[in-house]
Amino acid sequence: MSSILTIPPTNTNDVERAKDFLFAIYGEGGWTESAYLELSDRINYLIEFSDERLIVLPMPTSDHQTIVLILGRLFQDWARLHGGRAFISPYPVRLTSGKFREPDVMLYCADHLDRITKQYGGIPDLIVEVLSPSTKGIDLDEKKSEYAQAGVSEYWIVDSESTHIEQYVLDNDAYRLHATLGTGDTLRAVTLEDLEMSVEKIYTA
Repeated sequence: MSSILTIPPTNTNDVERAKDFLFAIYGEGGWTESAYLELSDRINYLIEFSDERLIVLPMPTSDHQTIVLILGRLFQDWARLHGGRAFISPYPVRLTSGKFREPDVMLYCADHLDRITKQYGGIPDLIVEVLSPSTKGIDLDEKKSEYAQAGVSEYWIVDSESTHIEQYVLDNDAYRLHATLGTGDTLRAVTLEDLEMSVEKIYTA
């Protein structure tokens, strides 16, 4: 006979049972935009919403966050000079109906400031995802496809565990690899002027 289940679980053996119970109530599907936005206002977890699924993201590592802050400062400096806006996660981006993602770093040019609301943003001009082992597959595959379909003009993928950056530019409805960068290279935006930084600086705390 099974033991009594309490939520939060008081017994480590009940963790999986608690998950099954909550999924039975809320389901992996069936979430709505309004329910997602309401929840994102009330909790401190990083969560995304895609195809009626609520996706809870793992907390980032210190190496991940160091790179995010360095690129965030670069984008912020550019935005001040050019009249744009820069954000780092958490700030949800609505790619299309029923799809919200949490890019690590994002930039809006002056012509697209109307896409920004207090609760979430529309489609950015440039997105950066900093790879972590737990989210690497999603960033390289699922999000890359979604950002292209949404019309994000440029996408940078920055590895947090090695000095390696992939720079993609939108070509029709898919990304074309523009450059693969490492030590000694300079990362320069293709779709926005005067946005650049040496790769070494991105990896320097």
